[in-house]
Amino acid sequence: MPSVVAPVTNGTTKPYKVLVVGGSYAGLTSALILLDLCHGRSPRLVPTETPVSTQQIPVEVTIVDERDGFFHLIGTPVALASEEAAPKFWKKFSDIPALKTAPGLRCVHGSVESIDCGRKAAKIVKHGSVKSYEETYDFLVVASGLRRVWPTVPQSRTEKEYLKEALDHIKLVESADKGVVVVGGGAVGIEMAAEIKEHFPTLDVKLIHSRGRLLSAEDLPDDFAEAAATLLGEVGVDVVLGQRVTKTRELAPTLQELTLSNGKTLQASIVISAISRITSTSSFLPGSALDKEGYVKVSSNMNLLPEIPNHTHHYAAGDIVRWSGIKRAGAAMHMGQMAARNIHQRMLNDLGLLRAGKEMKFTELTPVPPMMGLSVGHLGACYSPDEGTKSGEDIRKLFFGDDMGFSICWNYMRLGEEFGL
Repeated sequence: MPSVVAPVTNGTTKPYKVLVVGGSYAGLTSALILLDLCHGRSPRLVPTETPVSTQQIPVEVTIVDERDGFFHLIGTPVALASEEAAPKFWKKFSDIPALKTAPGLRCVHGSVESIDCGRKAAKIVKHGSVKSYEETYDFLVVASGLRRVWPTVPQSRTEKEYLKEALDHIKLVESADKGVVVVGGGAVGIEMAAEIKEHFPTLDVKLIHSRGRLLSAEDLPDDFAEAAATLLGEVGVDVVLGQRVTKTRELAPTLQELTLSNGKTLQASIVISAISRITSTSSFLPGSALDKEGYVKVSSNMNLLPEIPNHTHHYAAGDIVRWSGIKRAGAAMHMGQMAARNIHQRMLNDLGLLRAGKEMKFTELTPVPPMMGLSVGHLGACYSPDEGTKSGEDIRKLFFGDDMGFSICWNYMRLGEEFGL
């Protein structure tokens, strides 16, 4: 294919520089699809699609992530319950075939300290360093996600630390002869309780939720919450609803006493908090780009809003975005590919490569209704407005396969394939 080298936005013949903050579902998807498009290829999520343009565009993509690899967040409940599964869910960026072989792509283990949208410049701090360096860019994609507390997700920044963190937790659970109590009946609490029971069937596992139904923080129908409670019962988890834990007291190093709002007490070796405490990772952006909760405000084409300097060259995707719908990996990947497509359109326009008489055509994100897939041990449940609530072993297999959706996501993003194959 012919290569096009033409003036880009900064008036030089240098490749476009694209900075992607975050190397999870949205970040990896945006980076790899943009490289697909700039090399005249079909986007990897839709390999049968006719390429937008067969012309090649010179581009350099830098991914910055606090971790040294891709961690499959969906798999956390299994990663913290299975010694066999834990290593599979963390893949160092340097070991991922699609990233190792993608031309013009590099991964930086570190964090972004600040973004100057007017200058299109980022201050980056590499892992293990206290000094920042500046990197300029032509386009920015913010896909750094949300910060969730332990044990909702591992807190490690390297594969080595993660494996120790996960295996230490598994050993604690394995030795919990007085049982395990999970506090919080959201999706994480449900899946965590179920996986502990699934992997350690002789343990007494209880799930305590302060509301009268599970998943009370989500805009989901009652029959879906009821299906989740039923499945928990089927896998052997004791569900306690409508009770708040008012006090926790340590009776011994491996024995906790919990007092509930009805005055009753119960004991367990381990108490796991699965109550959502989420903070945004967007502090490096200007305050005007964020809502009051720290989510990034975007238009339907994933651009930051017009009050941001150079807003047409700044994008955001994934959990960090203020948009309708429940935060899901599928939605994050969808947003990531939209950001890539729209950046590519701007590049084509800048370089005069749009077909004669054609204008830039942006992909627009529509409102996303509440929907969810839930893994409950070897069982599963799903809900969407079109299909309603479904549950059973086949649903678990459909949505998560045999590895909490790792292979589904890995294969969908084609991370195991060398670039160009």
